[in-house]
Amino acid sequence: MLDTIDIETAAQPKTSIIVLHGLGADGNDFVPFAQEIDLAAVGPVRWVFPHAPVIPVTINGGYRMRAWYDVLHSADLRQRQDEAGLRASLKNIEEIIARENERGSASSRIVLAGFSQGCAMALLTGLRHKERLAGIVGMSGYLPLAETTSAERSESNQLTPIFLAHGTMDPMIPVDAGAMSRDALRALGYDVEWHEYPMPHSVCMEEVSDLGAWLRKVLA
Repeated sequence: MLDTIDIETAAQPKTSIIVLHGLGADGNDFVPFAQEIDLAAVGPVRWVFPHAPVIPVTINGGYRMRAWYDVLHSADLRQRQDEAGLRASLKNIEEIIARENERGSASSRIVLAGFSQGCAMALLTGLRHKERLAGIVGMSGYLPLAETTSAERSESNQLTPIFLAHGTMDPMIPVDAGAMSRDALRALGYDVEWHEYPMPHSVCMEEVSDLGAWLRKVLA
């Protein structure tokens, strides 16, 4: 089981929001979400911020850092993907979801979210999860292993709402990559709410506000 930072807004939460960080960061990166997003109307919430494993990352000269999977090619993240690493992290995240089930949050009360690499993992895992989730959130990322999504996706999450957001000035993962993922998901029939913001590879307050409104809706 991966180490996590857990923040409960009140005792005995029955709702969990799992947030997956980006390359080289750790679970602390998105802890401020727990303070910035008002979910009082939803009831007690457990925010879960996992730490990715520490692995060598090819595009960074093999330097070891926290990463959900290796990045083999910077020009096009959809080419030469680290499928083994992606699928290993998928299993790790499934373990976290299972633990939240055991702690009282049904899958239908769990939102799986992520930024950058974390976005890729949220989409990869959420679309394949065998029980319906409350929602899937992808920030400044893309859909990995897109060619296998149709065959591997779970019917249980066909109707699960998806929130995708991206910065129009993102030099790391261009907004076009996010838009292509949006279009691929919509072509498969998914309900995708799309947002663009004038920002680089980051998160802005308008995005946090929009995400808060979306979370209150899907967890109502």
